[in-house]
Amino acid sequence: MNAFARSTLPVINVLGYVVMIFAVAMVVPLLFALVGGEKALRDYDIAVAVTAGTGLLLVLLTRRHRRELQPRDGFLLVTLVWTVLPAFATLPLMLHLPGMTFTRAYFEAMSGLTTTGATVLSGLDQLPVSINVWRHLMQWMGGMGILVLVVAILPLLGVGGAQAFKAETAGPMKESRLTPRIADTAKALYLIYFALSLACMLAYRWGGMSWADAFMYMCSTVSIGGFSPHDASFAYWNSPKLEYIAVVFMVLSGLNFSMHFLAWRRRSLSVYASDPESRAYALTLVAACLFVAAYLFAMDVYADWGDSFRHALFNVVSIVTTTGYASVDYNQWPIFVPVLMLFLAGFTSCAGSTGGGIKMIRGLILLKQARREMTRILHPRSVNPVVVGSRPIENNVIFAVLAFMLMYGAAITWLTFLMLISGLDVVTAFTAIVACINNVGPGLNGVGPAANYGVLSTFEQWVCIFAMLIGRLELFSVLVLFTPAFWRR
Repeated sequence: MNAFARSTLPVINVLGYVVMIFAVAMVVPLLFALVGGEKALRDYDIAVAVTAGTGLLLVLLTRRHRRELQPRDGFLLVTLVWTVLPAFATLPLMLHLPGMTFTRAYFEAMSGLTTTGATVLSGLDQLPVSINVWRHLMQWMGGMGILVLVVAILPLLGVGGAQAFKAETAGPMKESRLTPRIADTAKALYLIYFALSLACMLAYRWGGMSWADAFMYMCSTVSIGGFSPHDASFAYWNSPKLEYIAVVFMVLSGLNFSMHFLAWRRRSLSVYASDPESRAYALTLVAACLFVAAYLFAMDVYADWGDSFRHALFNVVSIVTTTGYASVDYNQWPIFVPVLMLFLAGFTSCAGSTGGGIKMIRGLILLKQARREMTRILHPRSVNPVVVGSRPIENNVIFAVLAFMLMYGAAITWLTFLMLISGLDVVTAFTAIVACINNVGPGLNGVGPAANYGVLSTFEQWVCIFAMLIGRLELFSVLVLFTPAFWRR
């Protein structure tokens, strides 16, 4: 057996278990189809059988190659999970919806699992409930990362999960653990995720949604995904009460889930106030909402301050946290506002949250590093470490953040050029890539909140699929696979 097979077969073995777990998730829309009396129950039976059968086959074929995952295995496993699972997720869509191509189905599945929220589907209100449930359930699973769930059960399989957890979790400082064991950390995060999900669903139900809508909007809110079972997105409800409920849970989901765990364990909210990233996150949200509300009111977009504040609050929080709901077509607002919101979406959500983008902690490190360099110019011999809160940041973390920003900018540039080559206008091309790589969902112009990505060509949709993937896995987890050094022994 060659070195390539020896290094990849243990990863394929774990992938098989992930695929089987994914098959179990397909039972949820199957139950909705059964309760709703839908005619396509056989389609779900086929999807579950194919997915579970493939996963079982992968496990059986590689059962002799189980071993502890190495650092490179974590990157390969995470990338395989996020490219293979969308392929199986297409089955209910392709079997259920006439005329659905593989590209469009894969785009929808990738958008769901990466919690991007971009869609190629129209007529969402007329879709079978089970299909809308499946779309939203994918976002809920992708929100925390299905790999975290797998990490929690890997010890039962005799395979350590530390490397997979480090490759999947977001942010520059991945060594921090809530509990001494990685599996316990994954379980703790999922308990918080479940609790927040339950509270969100009950709140939506209290706000006036049906149980099915409350479940679906819960899935896309706590995951900061932004899918909706209605073409009008959140504007369908035209309800201030539901909008304020959504704002609360979008804000909570944009925070580091470690902070939620610590707040629960210590029975104190002071952990949020003492965390520099959480403070910066809250300050950015408050300042952005008030500024946009004042700007819309001053520009006479809304004659009433209450309307200006309501729509600014909901849409700013939605875009800045990378959720992607829309209560109005903000593409019709003065262009400054939606561009500002997309810019803020690039870095506002916290590391360890279900949000996308650069993450607030990286922004703080970059600002403090820039200030250190300016101080060094004036005082070359001064010792001025970068400190976030009370924690000094090591140089290797700073270098990693700088490298990430370089790759982030390069990825947006080159992917935008690929979109422009296909003939798109520059605003649609640029904002589509920014929205996909930050996992926001809607962009501007042709892919704005009142439109969808179904207008893009097959080539353009695949470019966006790649942008969603590298954005969800924070660039390096995917791009490292394209380096020769990764495949050397």
